[in-house]
Amino acid sequence: MAISEKDIESLVKAVLQELSSESIKASGTTEKAGKPETAKVAMLTGPKKIEIREYPIPPLKDDEILVKVEGCGICGTDVHEWKGDPFGLIPVVLGHEGTGEIIAMGKNVSKDTIGNPVKVGDKVVSSTMVCGQCSMCIHHPERPNLCENSGIYGLLPDSSEYHLNGWFATHIILRKGSTFFKVSDMSLDQRMLIELAAVAVHAVERAKGTGLLSFDSKVLIQGCGPVGLMVTAVLKTLGVRHIIALDGNGQRLEMAKRLGAIDTINFREINSLDERLKFVRSLTYGLGVDFAFQCTGVPAASSEVWKYVRKGGGLCEMGFFVNNGEATVNPHFDICSKEITVVGSWTYYPLEYPLTIAFMKRAKEIGLPLEELITHRFGLDELNEAMETNVSLKGIKIAYINKEN
Repeated sequence: MAISEKDIESLVKAVLQELSSESIKASGTTEKAGKPETAKVAMLTGPKKIEIREYPIPPLKDDEILVKVEGCGICGTDVHEWKGDPFGLIPVVLGHEGTGEIIAMGKNVSKDTIGNPVKVGDKVVSSTMVCGQCSMCIHHPERPNLCENSGIYGLLPDSSEYHLNGWFATHIILRKGSTFFKVSDMSLDQRMLIELAAVAVHAVERAKGTGLLSFDSKVLIQGCGPVGLMVTAVLKTLGVRHIIALDGNGQRLEMAKRLGAIDTINFREINSLDERLKFVRSLTYGLGVDFAFQCTGVPAASSEVWKYVRKGGGLCEMGFFVNNGEATVNPHFDICSKEITVVGSWTYYPLEYPLTIAFMKRAKEIGLPLEELITHRFGLDELNEAMETNVSLKGIKIAYINKEN
């Protein structure tokens, strides 16, 4: 068969293009051309002290993935650790709501956690890691979020072997045993919200187990920070019609309306508990709400939320991911005499990510402006300022963006 000069030229171009996009090392590692030799991290070295450090990127092991970070949401947990190291992790690279692009993979990596094929160039997010060996994992494997040794990137201690442990960095290494998911069909802002959304989806799944959520349920969201707003969006997507949002920030209450709340209560304007209860009962046949989600980390709010729930109603407490102190409950008036059904919610199951991703896509289809939750973006060397912005309650959701991309 005769091959023309034009055919040869086309073949050479195709080969060169393939070589420029990725290369296969003798070890079997697949890499994107131009992979850097070093990576920068935002290392928390002391309370309220983040320093930029640069480390060599080590050779990948056969089951590892090197991801170029594109961005990462800043969580309240990050802020708590930045303020006072309650987890005892310093020095640590924070950031667990991250996403980025695969730029190198070990030879054993070919699929994500649910079997989707992955390649260099795909966008991914990571979830939690469970040990599989503790008493909870052995006796209650159906509750992986309660693993006694659960780990997540961004809350792993620094070590001489692994410095690229968190998403507040230019690059991160996902180790063997990681749960990760391909999300190449989603925008950066959507991807940065997946971990937050998983927290909300898990809480709503817990609440659904009480049998108290339906289309006509009257549901209170106490606390309209990012978590409470995301719970609002999940409920709206499920078809819950009457959502009441309670907060003291006007901007956040306006966003709650855009995400599905029908009524709002600003506790700075209705500053008496009795008046707030009167208002809620005026919306609920004089009874109180069918269900409430307590989304703040404030003990006084946790004590108050019970009062809004009707007899036979339910409550999901999901606001305390760190110990913020004791809350007071009257067992007679708040629980027993009302027969309230109470559930706690702690993080999420790794395999709730596909459900979460489906929620986010559906929310977009029905016009909920989830991506507008992200109001502030900061670079790697601006993360101390980002934390201060979060603490001051400016905006809604704060994010780190890798500006070195």
